[in-house]
Amino acid sequence: MALAGLGRRRSSSIKKEFTEKELQELRTAFDLLDRNQDGKVTTREFKIMLNNLGIDVKETIIEQLIKSASHAGKELIDENDFLKFVKQIQDLFPVRNNTSEDEEQDLLAAFKVFDLDNDGYITKDELRIAMEMIGEEISEDQLNHIMEIADTDKDGKINYREFSHLMTEGHKL
Repeated sequence: MALAGLGRRRSSSIKKEFTEKELQELRTAFDLLDRNQDGKVTTREFKIMLNNLGIDVKETIIEQLIKSASHAGKELIDENDFLKFVKQIQDLFPVRNNTSEDEEQDLLAAFKVFDLDNDGYITKDELRIAMEMIGEEISEDQLNHIMEIADTDKDGKINYREFSHLMTEGHKL
C-alpha cells in the first residue's frame, strides 16, 4: 500500500479503516505510549513501553520504526501516523479466525502485566505499581474505586475472572 503524499495532508481518512471500538482501543494505546500527553510519541516513549512489556529492542531499530511511521520522517509520530502504522502491520498479517480466543489471550496477557508476582491475583499494590510502570499516575481514591468495582468477591484482590469481567463489561472507572 503506497502512502506517498499522505504525510503532507493531515486528514483523518485513516480513521475510516477502523471500527469505533478499534479506534477507541488504538487511541487508548496511543495515549499510553504518549507518556507526557503532548500528542506525539517519541522513540524514548516507544522504547519504555516495549521494555515494560519485556521486549528488548535496540534503540536504532526503534528509531527506524518511528521514522518510517512518521509523516515527516522524524523521530516522533502523531495519532494519525500511529493509526497508519497499525494498519500497515494489520495488512501484513492475515486476519485470525477465532476472535474470542484471541481476545481471551489478550486479556490473559494484560492480566499477567498487572499480576506482578504471578500468583493469579492482582493486589492493590500490584495495580499501583503496574500503573506507574506504564506511566499512569493513580491516586489512592482511584485505586480504591477500581478495587471496589473489580473485587466482586471482596477478598481484597482481583482474580482473572474479575479482571476479565471488568475489562469486557465496560465499567466506568
